[in-house]
Amino acid sequence: MSYFFKVKTLDEVMALQQQFVPKDQESIAVESAFSRILAQDVTAPCNMPGFRRATMDGYAVQASATFGASESTPSWLEMQGSILMGRVPDFTLAPGKAANIATGGMLPRGSDAVVMVEHTQTIDDASVEIYKSVAPFQNVIDEDEDFKTGDVVLSAGTFIRPQEMGLASGLGFSTLSVHQVPKVGIISTGDEIIPIHEDPGPGRIRDINSYTLSGFVQEAHALPVRYGIVKDDPGALKACCEKALAETDMVLISGGSSVGTRDYTVEVLSRLPDTDILVHGMSVSPGKPTILARSGTKPVWGLPGQVVSAMVVMKMVVVPFLHRIQGYTVSKPLVRIPAKLTRNVASAQGRRDFIRVMLVHGPDGLLARPVLGKSGLIRTMVYADGLLDIGENLEGVEKDTWTQVILL
Repeated sequence: MSYFFKVKTLDEVMALQQQFVPKDQESIAVESAFSRILAQDVTAPCNMPGFRRATMDGYAVQASATFGASESTPSWLEMQGSILMGRVPDFTLAPGKAANIATGGMLPRGSDAVVMVEHTQTIDDASVEIYKSVAPFQNVIDEDEDFKTGDVVLSAGTFIRPQEMGLASGLGFSTLSVHQVPKVGIISTGDEIIPIHEDPGPGRIRDINSYTLSGFVQEAHALPVRYGIVKDDPGALKACCEKALAETDMVLISGGSSVGTRDYTVEVLSRLPDTDILVHGMSVSPGKPTILARSGTKPVWGLPGQVVSAMVVMKMVVVPFLHRIQGYTVSKPLVRIPAKLTRNVASAQGRRDFIRVMLVHGPDGLLARPVLGKSGLIRTMVYADGLLDIGENLEGVEKDTWTQVILL
């Protein structure tokens, strides 16, 4: 097979993201926007918060009237009134005056600071003593301190969290333009694979990959669509691929990407119309026998059948491509934390190794303890908290080296 193991580096594979385009956009209610990806910039139509407001309960003042105030020599100010929540003050604060105000209240004209109530003492209904001076704009948010009119407050490609929902609603946006949620088709292949409700006989194994891959898709806030198990029959696999491509935006085929006369993934993909094989083999471990094809505008992945290899490739390679389809302008960054390695770890030059590690607390911080085991052992992922990324030009990492662990 001319395609087989024209191995690409991980960087070369990741650069292929640019060959795929984000999903179309749609307008949705802001209350439904959590976990969606913005398709258009959001620009502030007004200042935020829009008025000068107090951040503490206390007294609105002119800051200069409090300069030099202390417990031994307090400033004495006359009361000019009280400010009701949600109301615009109907007076201008005069020099040497104070007005009672609650957190969130609008400062009257002429005031530029708030003295916390803890630093005051009411003398009578007409006067208050100030025991601590305040600077201009202390305990105050100015009318455009959060955002100014015309600011791009959210950029296209932003993942919408609760705080982005709050910002959009605070600026009066009831709808947002977002990218459609991609659907990811998942196909398991192999004569040895059986449904999870059946008892595996000798030489058989339950379908694990459909469920682990589905979990990764859901974790990425996309929609998995499982197409069941396809036996080692090229006609059946081709028909299933055609159905999945017609109904979803990315297709994952687990199994069928390693050497073997009964592995048909590349042959099947090469017979699909308007399909190019972009990758057949990556210089990574685990996960070398990975396939990437472009069918029309959609990516199709042939993932290793070994469960750990499939999960590592999904986490490190496939999910960033899914982010591209979702509409991220920059793929969501991996979370890395520092940890000290507990033992020597060997690696082969010329390939990128991802070592499963368990994180435990040590006297100087977190320790990264390698979880040893072959790629067919799912326990190495179950017990792992993260992956240690060993570069192509290294022969390993020594014990007690501080490393960056990619959280799983």
